[in-house]
Amino acid sequence: MPASESSRRDFIRASLGSGFAAAVLPVTAQTIKTSSDGLTVGEVSIAVGDSFKLPAYRAAPVQAKGKLPVVLVVSEIFGVHEHIADVARRFARLGYLAIAPELFVRAGDPSEYGEIAKLIAEIVAKTPDAQVMGDLDACLAWAGANGGDLERVAITGFCWGGRISWLYAAHQARLKAAVAWYGRLDGERNTVYPRHPVDLPPELKAPVLGLYGGKDEGIPQVHVERMRETLKQGSDAARRSEVQVYPDAPHAFHADYRPSYREADARDGWQRCLAWFKAKGV
Repeated sequence: MPASESSRRDFIRASLGSGFAAAVLPVTAQTIKTSSDGLTVGEVSIAVGDSFKLPAYRAAPVQAKGKLPVVLVVSEIFGVHEHIADVARRFARLGYLAIAPELFVRAGDPSEYGEIAKLIAEIVAKTPDAQVMGDLDACLAWAGANGGDLERVAITGFCWGGRISWLYAAHQARLKAAVAWYGRLDGERNTVYPRHPVDLPPELKAPVLGLYGGKDEGIPQVHVERMRETLKQGSDAARRSEVQVYPDAPHAFHADYRPSYREADARDGWQRCLAWFKAKGV
């Protein structure tokens, strides 16, 4: 194998939470790297039902005093690569038990795909919402048995994971807060994706902060405005939800490893995310 190809393969993740998906290479020079000093980090195996083991990246402070607040970190379509692991470490440095599950594992390894359309067709489109909700429930059960405080639970996710964050806020009664980064709000309905966030405000069990880009070509502003209006007619948690739009931001403005990154908007969104969790008791 040529040296250049070997190096490229090495840069693609060798284990969960390392390297980057082939579809996003090359990564940019601005990519943030959060130290794991003082943290317990790495892959764990989470039981789902009687026979399946779900891989997840876990990050938590080494010297924890008492049970830790829990945050589920849900990836983009590229799976749990280095950026998602880094986000988990950022939360861990603030005192959270952060868990980033590889929710595509049954369909395959998203890091191996160089074509986004093929990745969506062969991996993402074969990962049903109902299965994801069950996997996230299993992550909470694991957290409760491994130092997590199930009275203080939050979720955040990016792109595909942003949509999942909305769905989980309508599914899990233990959830106290959710932050959805540029998650799709509406679209085609089928057996894999029977409903979308715009359908769910009457059922929301936790307030959601939605963070969106005004120049996101994949999420029309008409969907964002429809979500705002629908939230006003929803549950108590829906009425306490908020949607923030960054007018000049594109999709994936938080993804510091991609050209779409917008530092000022990403930093503001991060601070809003942390304040949201704190205000909701996580």
